[in-house]
Amino acid sequence: MTVTVRDLHPEVRADIEGFAHVRRLALPFYLVTPDSLAYDLTHAHPDAHHRSLVAEEHGEVIGTAQVGIVHDSPEPGQGYVNVYVHPERARRGAGSLLVRAAEEHLAAQGATRLFSWVLDEPGNRAFAERHGYRESRSARFLRLDLANGTLPPLQSLPLDVELRTGADFADDPRPLFELDAETMSDEPSDIAYEFTDYEAWLKGTWNHPLISHELTSVAVVDGRPAAFSAARTDGGTWYGTVMTGTARAFRGRGLAKLAKNDSLHRARAAGFTEAFTGNDAGNGPMIAINKWFGYEICATEVRYVREIG
Repeated sequence: MTVTVRDLHPEVRADIEGFAHVRRLALPFYLVTPDSLAYDLTHAHPDAHHRSLVAEEHGEVIGTAQVGIVHDSPEPGQGYVNVYVHPERARRGAGSLLVRAAEEHLAAQGATRLFSWVLDEPGNRAFAERHGYRESRSARFLRLDLANGTLPPLQSLPLDVELRTGADFADDPRPLFELDAETMSDEPSDIAYEFTDYEAWLKGTWNHPLISHELTSVAVVDGRPAAFSAARTDGGTWYGTVMTGTARAFRGRGLAKLAKNDSLHRARAAGFTEAFTGNDAGNGPMIAINKWFGYEICATEVRYVREIG
């Protein structure tokens, strides 16, 4: 049985469906669809040198990799390689072939440090370490039962605060871009980010096929977006908050809780039964907020790092 690695062809439906299927099996708490994969690949920033790779055996996609350069970081030479293999097709060499192809591509693009998220399981950790990666920080996937759990009641708003949806900013989303850029720059991470490209944000975030403007909640203070909770859905049953944050000038007022609670209540009213999110293990404020809502850890992943070049 021969395993081969090649680029994903987003125009081939069987290709992107196979890629999405493997990702859902390996990482069921993170939303991905064939359409979102095709969008990500065709709208990737040129400076990211992004590639989506598949490992194939007898015409079946059994492994995937998303590879590229972290172009929106002030520190050059940082790359990412995230590999996932079909759980029932492991130990056939697909993972190693994907890592080798990814590293060759990133080295050719000038990368000197590679980051990879690995699910916190002994086999996955051993695989990363065999390939020269060392353990760094960790993060958690969280799940909330919307159908049977109890959400905190909706709270009265301070006099200077109102809640809006992302859809209310359809004509001019730039204030949300500025809020997202500020909050992301304060996220705990191995990588520093600087979001300054509004057009890239429109493509990668605001116009992404999974974003739900209607379920994204924004706390506005005196006409200015001060906190938000951004939601993604698959248009069916899957709902997740992918970013919740507050502008520095408004922290300590509980505005992120207000925004996220509003989004969760409206998601439940819309028929969603499960809510997912993620937390860096060092993000104490968001860990406390999600614990207050009743989220429970459903998986942990570890970021591994390798120096090359």
